Order: sequence, then C-alpha cells, then structure tokens
Amino acid sequence: MSLLSLGHADDALPYIGAALELLVGATGARQGYVEVYGGEGLPPVVSVAHGLSSTEVADVRARLSQGIIRDALATGRTVSTASAVDDPRFSTFASVQAQKLRAVICAPLVLPAGPDSVDGGRIGALYLEGRSAPGPFPEEDRALVEIAAKAIAPNVERLLWRKETARDVDHTAPVRERLAAPDVVGKSRALGETLKQVHAAAQVPVTVLLRGESGTGKSALARALHAASSRRGGPFVEVNAAALPETLFESELFGAEKGAHSQASTRIAGKVEAAQGGTLFLDEIGELSLVSQAKLLTFLQDKSFMRLGGNVKVSADVRIVAATNADLEDLVRNKRFRQDLYYRLNVLEIVVPALRDRKEDIGLVAEAIADRLGDDRSQRLPLSRASLRALEDAEWPGNVRQLENAIARGWASALAEGARAIEPRHLFGERSGDGARRASNDGARPIDETLTFQEATRQFQARVVEETLAACEWNVSEAARRLDLSRSHLNDLIKGFGLRRVRGAGR
Repeated sequence: MSLLSLGHADDALPYIGAALELLVGATGARQGYVEVYGGEGLPPVVSVAHGLSSTEVADVRARLSQGIIRDALATGRTVSTASAVDDPRFSTFASVQAQKLRAVICAPLVLPAGPDSVDGGRIGALYLEGRSAPGPFPEEDRALVEIAAKAIAPNVERLLWRKETARDVDHTAPVRERLAAPDVVGKSRALGETLKQVHAAAQVPVTVLLRGESGTGKSALARALHAASSRRGGPFVEVNAAALPETLFESELFGAEKGAHSQASTRIAGKVEAAQGGTLFLDEIGELSLVSQAKLLTFLQDKSFMRLGGNVKVSADVRIVAATNADLEDLVRNKRFRQDLYYRLNVLEIVVPALRDRKEDIGLVAEAIADRLGDDRSQRLPLSRASLRALEDAEWPGNVRQLENAIARGWASALAEGARAIEPRHLFGERSGDGARRASNDGARPIDETLTFQEATRQFQARVVEETLAACEWNVSEAARRLDLSRSHLNDLIKGFGLRRVRGAGR
C-alpha cells in the first residue's frame, strides 16, 4: 500500500492512521504522532498516535506545544535532531530528559501554494521519534517524511473540509417542512433520519414505541408525532409511568366514579378520557409494575376501560405512543415486563439517537438552551466560542437533559459574576480553570485522573498557558510569541480559563 492509494480514503482519521503506520515502518521509528489544527491557537481537531500510550501522547503534545512544532510551523521546514536530550532547543523539557529522547523528526503539514501565498497554510505536524537503529534519522528518511507531509496535508484538508461541509448541511430541512418539531434542535444526519421515521409513523394509526437513553428528547418527538398526525386537532396527554404508584395507576389512567375513593367526591376523568380524539403518551413505560402492566394490557386489547368503582365500559378513541429508556427485552427475559404487553406496544419502533451520536448538534442545542434562560433579554448571556468547543468535546451521558442542567448552572454563575458571556469556568467549575491553576501551583502534580480525557486536556492547556505567562511575568505579548498565538487569542484563553495574575509570582 502507498500514500497515493491511501488518497482514496473517505475519513481523515483512518487515512492519517494508515499513513502514519506506513511511515513508522519505512523509517524504523519507534513512535509516531500527527496533529491537525482547525485554526490559529485552537486545540487539534484530529490527532493520531502510533506506538504511544495515552501518557506518552500527553508528553509528545507538551513537546510539540513548547518548541518543536513552533519551529516547524514558524519556518515551514522540517525539524530534525539526532539527540533531543542533548539539543539545547529541547533539552530543558522535563519530558525529554525523563524519556532520554534521542532521534526526533517533525515535519509541518503544509498545503500547496495558492495564488496569493508562498504556501497554502500550515495545518499541522507529523512527528516521529526514536529509532530501532542507533544515530539520527538519515537524510533519505527526512526526505521521505517531507514528501509524505506534502502528500498528506491536502488529502487531510479535503477530508476535513468534506466533513465540515457535511456538518453544515441541514439534514433535517426536508422533513421539517412536513413536521412541526420546534423543540427538537439540530440538523445532523442521525436526527434527520429520526424525524423522517417520526413523520412516517404519524401517518399510520398504530401504536409507536420511542426508545432511547434518558434525556434524548423522546417527549418532544412524541409531541411532534401527534402534531403531524390526523389527530393533531385533539389533545396530547402525557403520563409519566415512573411517577405513578401502583395504587394510583388505575384511577389516574381510567378515572374514578363518585365515592370510589376518599378523593372522589365527584366523578373524576382519567388521562384516557382526557386524551379522547387525540394522543396518549405513556412515558417511562418500563417502570410500570406487573399489576399495572396487566391493567394496561387489558385496555390496549379492548380499546375500552371502566372507571375505578364503575361497572360500565367506556370506549377509548386514543392513539398510544409509549417511550422507554429501559431494555424491555431484558425485562421480559427476567419476567419483569409482560411479553404480551411488549408486543402490543412495540408495533412500530423508533430509536432516538443519543447526543454522542449527533455531536455536531451539541453547539446548536447549547445555544438554544442558553437563549431561553433568563426572565428577559437583559439576562440573556451567550456561550463563548471556548465554551461551545468545550461542550462539544465533553461527554454527556445524560444527553440533552444533562447539557441543559450544565448550561443553566453556568448561566447562573456567569450572571452572578457579571460576565458578558458564559465561559468554560462557569460550566465546568474548577475543572476548567481553578483546578488547572492548582495543578500548576503544585509543580509536578499530575492532572486529576478522575477527569474525562476532554477535561484533562483543558487542564493541560490551562497549565501551559499559565506557566508561560508566569515565565514571562505576565507579559501577554511575549507569552503569545512563545506560544505561537495571536495576542487576541491568548487573551480569550486567559479569560476562558479564568486565569488571574498572582502579584509577586514569576519574579
């Protein structure tokens, strides 16, 4: 396989991984690493390692950010050293000394020259270290790495541009013209496919089962399904099965005759009657007790019910939409959910994607959440660019509900502080700013191992920025030069990480 044949790849990550594996094998390098950036001063949008553990990747990133990559990107030329541990450019780095690094080669990923520039832009770096043979990388390896970097750069740019372009496409637009779903935010392909299924289900009068993790927006999709159906003129009634004790289920769902229980001073209409002519949405259906399941099954079979304390059957003209985040098949196997009820409910199934399966929607969802916080427009605070990036990088096992809670807390913190925007420190607390400052104040103290990879990355970035500022006695211009950032971007990072100068520090 050659780099030329790899050029037909459809995704940047496997393409870079395969190219890196070829180069490591051809040069005899022990380890390899590639970073690709999305813009000046921004974290890598793509990073691929070969032969490196997660700890070693962090060390390589430290070396790249502290000097090697700056030289490669600043000059546009390959940086090569026979012995990094003895090279005055890199020998002061603790990670270089700790690992006794010898041969290192780092080539910038440079796009072909355009009509208005000598080169088309430096978008990343290709890094190899260590050799199975003693001594530096020979000139033929250096030449090979430079040729490879020139071949890789345009292909990576093409693949990333294709991905970014695909992200900008609203895959939900065609179906949104036919489906009113204002509370369902996003434009990803995964969400578009789900909305298509919801619209199709709305056209047929069968029971629908919405399945998905907690917080994915099943209730909003149920409303959208109702609004697109022939029953749109009727009521939409929601029942949370998890909130109904077994003793109240029958009364809540089917109502009660006068005197049927202590609260029934008159006839009480249940949720089924309230939903006549419309849609009854049964949420958290997997939480029903077996006794309640039996009563629901009887209702679904007969399409009629009797009020509690009554003896007259009442016909039900309702469409049933159910939802669950439970594994119903597992519940059936363990005799905790009736198999006959499962088949009654699971006539038409729609699986709602988790937020991690539509990460390109996170920014849009986050901005929509932030925009509706506050009693009036004067209390509205935008999410900063750094916050949007941090939110997109973070994991959200609780999906939209967890994201909404995090933004609400961040908004309250930013509002109390008098900030003009919601920054990462407001959203993530100590983990994005104060925690990173404590780590740097403790010298060699490691990043908190309980953090996610994204949070640990933010800590590392904050630490590098603060240590550089301290070394420059908070001369922002000098720190920006050393970090190879624009002054304005460094100021944004300082603000985003919540860094503040400690008087007397750095002297």
